[in-house]
Amino acid sequence: MKIFDASILNLPFYDAAHRTLAADLEAWVDAHAYLPREYAHLSPSERGRVYTRVLGEHGWLRYAVDPAPGRTRPDVRSLCLIREALSYLDDLVDFAFAIQGLAAAPIAWFGADAQRAAWLGALRDGSAVGSLALSEPDVGSNLAALTVAAERTPDGYAVNGRKTWVSNGTIATHHAVLLRTGDGPGGLGLSFLSAPAATPGLAATEIELVAPRAFASLTFDRVALPGDALIGASGAGFRYAMEILNLYRVTVGATALGFARRALAASLDWSRQRAVAGGKLIQQQFTVDKLAGMATFADAAALLVARAAWEFDTGVADVAAHASMAKLFATDGVAQVVDDTVQLFGAAGLVAGSTPEQLYRQVRALRIYEGTSEIQKIVIAGSVSRPRK
Repeated sequence: MKIFDASILNLPFYDAAHRTLAADLEAWVDAHAYLPREYAHLSPSERGRVYTRVLGEHGWLRYAVDPAPGRTRPDVRSLCLIREALSYLDDLVDFAFAIQGLAAAPIAWFGADAQRAAWLGALRDGSAVGSLALSEPDVGSNLAALTVAAERTPDGYAVNGRKTWVSNGTIATHHAVLLRTGDGPGGLGLSFLSAPAATPGLAATEIELVAPRAFASLTFDRVALPGDALIGASGAGFRYAMEILNLYRVTVGATALGFARRALAASLDWSRQRAVAGGKLIQQQFTVDKLAGMATFADAAALLVARAAWEFDTGVADVAAHASMAKLFATDGVAQVVDDTVQLFGAAGLVAGSTPEQLYRQVRALRIYEGTSEIQKIVIAGSVSRPRK
C-alpha cells in the first residue's frame, strides 16, 4: 500500500531511518488492512483496547512511550510518520497510538524512576491503557483556569470533582491527571498526579461522539492518592502539559495529512471508474480542479509538518508557532479535501460506512482537540508580532 510521498521523504528533513520506517509502516498497514472490518462490531472503547494491544505487540507504541536514542523525548518525525500511516488505515487505530503516547508522557518525561518502572512497560506493550485527564466541564483550552483540586492530607492527596473529554477514560488502567494543588495562582498551582483507574471513588462515564472515538468523564468522589502519586515537581503541571501538547500538536497535523491522503486515494479510484457523460468522471474539468487542490494541499501540509517535526528533533528553541501552523493548516484544510471527496462521490459519498462518510465525521474533531484552531491562531499571531531578531 502506497501512503507516503517519496519526494517529501527524500527532503533533508528526513534521514534514512525515517525512510525505512515509512516503508515498514506501509507494509504493516497493508498487512493489517483487515483490522477496522474485523473489529467493527465492538464499541469504540473496546476497539481502542484491542488496537492498543495490537500496536504494543507489534512494537509501534515504543515510539510514543520511549525517548529517541540519545534524547529525552520521542522522535517527533517518527511519531508524525506513524500517525500519518495509522490515520490512513483507520481513525481509531491512530487515536489509540496517540492517546497512549500522551498518557505516558507525564511519567516518561517527568516522573520518578519508580513511576517509570511501575507503568511504562505495560503502556509500551499495550497490556495497559493510559489516559491524560486535563479538561473540566467548564474549562477547555485555558488550562490555567482548572479548578478540580487535590487537597493535601497527611497521607497524600484527596481529590473531589470531575474531569471530562478524557480520551480512553473508560478503558484506561492508569490516568495522568492535571489537578490544582495550591502551589500558586493560575498555572502555577497545577500538578500532575498518577491515578490508577481502580482507585476507590474514581468512576468513568462514557461520552458518545459523532466519530467513533472513546471519550469519558471522570468523577472523583473523595479519592485518596498517596504522596508518591505526584509526577515531577509540585506546581509544574501546567508547564509539563504545555510541553506535551506542543509536541503532540504537530502530530495532529500528520493525522490530518493521513486522512487527506486517504481521501485523495478514494477520490482517484472513484473518478477513474465512475462513468459519466460518455466517459469517466476523472475526465471532467471540475474533477481535475478538485484533485489538483487535494494534491497541492497534501504537499503543503506535509512540508509544514516536516519542518515543525524536524525543528523539535534538532532542538530549535521556539517551535510553538511552526507546530501551530502545521496543525492549523492541516486540520482546517483536510475538511475541504474530505468535502470535495464527498462531492465527487455524490450520493454514494453519504452512504453510512463509505470511506467519504467515515472521513466526513472523523476529521471534524481535529480542529478542536490539542488546541482549537482559534488557539493556534493566537499562538501564531503572537509569534509573528514579536520583533524579529
